[in-house]
Amino acid sequence: MERSRRVRVRRVYDPPEKADGGRVLVDRIWPRGVSKEAAALDEWCKDVAPSTELRTWYGHDPARFDEFSRRYRAELRDADHTEALRHLGELARHRNLTLLTATKDSDISAAAVLQEVLTRNTTGTDRDK
Repeated sequence: MERSRRVRVRRVYDPPEKADGGRVLVDRIWPRGVSKEAAALDEWCKDVAPSTELRTWYGHDPARFDEFSRRYRAELRDADHTEALRHLGELARHRNLTLLTATKDSDISAAAVLQEVLTRNTTGTDRDK
């Protein structure tokens, strides 16, 4: 029986941990004040990040998170995001995956939405298809 893989979200400013598995930055913009070495990334997958327009509209306003999540999920189904999302899904199927973000509140971030989408996709319970 295959060991269950985990997808988790962490801030890129946090030091790497052994349990991280693959470390992928999922923000469109490089985080301020972090060197590539300190980030300890396996890759930067900016093509899966929300559009600039959606990110700007959201502004990390907690009152807008539900609508942001709905709009971002719609974006993830468009051609610009599909391949990047598929790639992350492949990574998550083979080992633990840590989605990194510079956002202060990762619970209401695009990375949190991605975590939920990827978890549903890898467990076969994706309601949003």
